[in-house]
Amino acid sequence: MTGAPSTDRRRFLSAGAAVLGAAASAPRWLPAAARTPRTPLPEHVFGLGVASGDPLPDGVVLWTRLAPDPLNGGGMPRRVVPVEWEIAADERFAKTVRRGVAPARPEHGHSVHVDVRGLLADRAYWYRFRVGGRLSPAGRTRTAPHPHSRNRALRLALASCQNWQHGYFTPYADMLRQDPDVVLFVGDYIYESAPSATAVRRHEGSGEPHTLEQYRNRYAQYRTDPELVALHAHTPWVVAFDDHEVDNNFAGEIPQNPRRQRHHAFVARLTAAYRAYYEHMPVRATAVPSGPHIRMHRRLEFGRLVRLNVLDTRQFRSARPATQARAKDPARTMLGARQRAWLLDGLHHSPARWNLIASQIMMAEADLRAGPGKLWYCDAWDGYQAERNALLKELRRVRNPVVLSGDRHLTMVSDLKEDFADPQSAVVGAEFVGTSVSSNGDQDQAAFRAEWDPRRADNPHWKLVDAHRGYHLFDVRRDGIDARVRIVDTVARPSAVTGTLARLRVEAGRPGVAVV
Repeated sequence: MTGAPSTDRRRFLSAGAAVLGAAASAPRWLPAAARTPRTPLPEHVFGLGVASGDPLPDGVVLWTRLAPDPLNGGGMPRRVVPVEWEIAADERFAKTVRRGVAPARPEHGHSVHVDVRGLLADRAYWYRFRVGGRLSPAGRTRTAPHPHSRNRALRLALASCQNWQHGYFTPYADMLRQDPDVVLFVGDYIYESAPSATAVRRHEGSGEPHTLEQYRNRYAQYRTDPELVALHAHTPWVVAFDDHEVDNNFAGEIPQNPRRQRHHAFVARLTAAYRAYYEHMPVRATAVPSGPHIRMHRRLEFGRLVRLNVLDTRQFRSARPATQARAKDPARTMLGARQRAWLLDGLHHSPARWNLIASQIMMAEADLRAGPGKLWYCDAWDGYQAERNALLKELRRVRNPVVLSGDRHLTMVSDLKEDFADPQSAVVGAEFVGTSVSSNGDQDQAAFRAEWDPRRADNPHWKLVDAHRGYHLFDVRRDGIDARVRIVDTVARPSAVTGTLARLRVEAGRPGVAVV
């Protein structure tokens, strides 16, 4: 993955760009059984689009979901439906390299997850699905470099927090034009909030989702956003969930408000939410939920350049601290013992030049009280300080660590300090907290500055703080990471003016980040 534009990589910038060519050649690639006449399914059976994710050097996950009536449970018959799939080396599908049939099962919302293997490393591929006489839009994906490859560059886009009601997903149109090798989405893919009459776009349903069908409907609504559909069809994604995929600020099996949700009811809600999450994400079978549990922490390699450690900061954490003092309790955990050991082992034995950590919530300290004393937002790592500080000490022995996170609905770029209580403490890494795609809508920038600028003196490790909507774009090379904060002027309408708010640089072998 070079990260640089090329002719063949730029040709496919639309979810449906290859549909006409695909339709013309369809009979050549269908198995004999698939050519048998069947009752045609509704025209919009592929209305939620296609996607790919978790690229490997020899494979990638392909996804779609059959849902002709997406906001009403999907609209599919209660039976298993065989779906043909094909992946090719060219956008006209003249060079098919793999094909097969996958079952779309009613118990999985008629979603399809194909874990394709046997592909060549660091290559672009095109894929599509067919069922009941209907052909899906074509998608484009890319495999990771060979494990021993000293690839020159990787272009990665960081996104999070896309609230349907707060605005259109306009940053994705610009992200598509920037042609990243991979999109890293670190949480809040949907919001569980009830419909609002004053919203830019109104959530479906009549309240918060609790059942499997209600979560399916909410995901399906988000999956109809045209910018999101197009980007999923163009670039492989690596995804993680945060709290709003289930319930705001939940921790393990503890809801935000235990008095309003009894334990057995919340476990049922977790079970439904995790099932719907799996059904709508391009992830492997290792992520198939088991009741109220789902395996999402995992590791992806991009040659010898990047190791990406994707964390799960929700399922294994202790309850959110009720007081500031309890944020320092050494018994409190964000990751749980097994995940923490897994992370440290992966960091200390990494062959990669850059070790990226995808954390759904902010790791650097954010002292929200201007002047004497401290005030922390305890749903983030500030609420789990003993474990956070121990991890930061370990980063001193890790090669080029960089944390990529979200959640805060703002851009906050920081140096990571070994001890935030000591201003003279060593810098051990860098963190990029990506702004939201649409959450919080178009903020009043003057009001934001009036609130946040007085806090800068108490947080000298902050390098950039801003409240525009957008995403972060990284060009990772062996000598350094060049980052751009890409923003839009509005999410209140379907189109926006885009631009670069800031450029930043992380030098290899020199912990920390600088504004260019």
